[in-house]
Amino acid sequence: MGPTRTALERVEAGQSTVDGVYAKVLDFLPYATLALATGLSMAFSDLSGADRTAVAVLSASAAVWVCFMFTVVPAVAPLPRARMTVYFIGLSAFGAVLMHYDMLFFIFVVTGFFHAGLLRPRWMIVLGIGVSSLVVNSTIIEEPSVAGYTLFAVVVGVQTSAISFGILLNERMERLRAERIEAYEAREAAMEENAGLHMQLMTQAREAGVLDERQRMAREIHDTVAQGLAGIIAQLQAVDAADDEHRRRRHLDSAVELARDSLAEARRTVQAIGPPTLDEAQLPEALAEVSAKWSAAHGVPVELVTTGDARPMHPEVEVTLLRVVQEALTNAAKHAGAGRVGITLSYMEDELALDVRDDGAGFAPGRTEAGARGGYGLSAMRQRVGRIAGSLSIESEPGRGTVVSAIVPALAAVPDGA
Repeated sequence: MGPTRTALERVEAGQSTVDGVYAKVLDFLPYATLALATGLSMAFSDLSGADRTAVAVLSASAAVWVCFMFTVVPAVAPLPRARMTVYFIGLSAFGAVLMHYDMLFFIFVVTGFFHAGLLRPRWMIVLGIGVSSLVVNSTIIEEPSVAGYTLFAVVVGVQTSAISFGILLNERMERLRAERIEAYEAREAAMEENAGLHMQLMTQAREAGVLDERQRMAREIHDTVAQGLAGIIAQLQAVDAADDEHRRRRHLDSAVELARDSLAEARRTVQAIGPPTLDEAQLPEALAEVSAKWSAAHGVPVELVTTGDARPMHPEVEVTLLRVVQEALTNAAKHAGAGRVGITLSYMEDELALDVRDDGAGFAPGRTEAGARGGYGLSAMRQRVGRIAGSLSIESEPGRGTVVSAIVPALAAVPDGA
């Protein structure tokens, strides 16, 4: 079964059929009316032999005129104005002369009402219909009189007005139909273009989503699994350096706890769940827990200070700052050899500020951060902070320690059910 056509397409198809039939009628009509009028005249009119001959010659001449001036004209729409005007004048003249011999030839003159619609400009249509009406009704005045001329004028005026109105109204409807078809085609083209753009946007959004998810996974893996493995390695190395059983046991216990935490974090990362430390606590408490565990595992004191009015923030904000602290602490243990770490969390009206300071070895700011401080970590921190329209800065100097500072918008948490 073929595709279903729209209502407009069905109307267009039907109108095209009607237009084709009407064009054929216009071509055939002058010959049919001329033949009918001539036949009736020859059969029923009381014409002399000379008049019959004249009528026959005039009818044949009219047919030739129609043929060469109208029928065989190349299919150009509309017809050339000058040619159509000359043709119509000749058609009306033949009709008037033939009606002089026999009024039955009004049948042939009726053709003028139809062909007048082909004249241009539009005022010529009204003029052509008026001429045809004058010729057709020329026989109603039997004797010159005021009443007869008045009747003639009324008939011609009403007939011309009515037929002109019908033809001009039909042309107006044709123009509206053409405009509607043009608008429909433009709308169809726009819809096709929009569909293509929609598919392109969907593809781009899908690709962007895949890339974003890859970046998220990379950050989460670095901030959880990689940091956990680094901590486990550090604890196991400390086991070899320990000189008594108690210290070795403490480092082994720390390594086991790190392994468990890393496994739990890895599972939550796959499920796109936030850090467990933020499940039941606000950011200050979560930072206290993370820093306490890190301090116990590495034997480095951590001082945490919170200023301002602590309040729940959007989960993405709290996770970002928590990951920044975790990365900074990992770098302090792995690269800096710090003896003390300080963390300051400041709640301001529109922003949150986080500073993580260590007194470790530091590094030269001119060196590539990735090569100096642990590869992907600093880049991941910048990406995380940038995703929430924040800024990250790192100040360091060889032998003078490092300061990691992050400033992010204070986006309040959305209440449940809001």
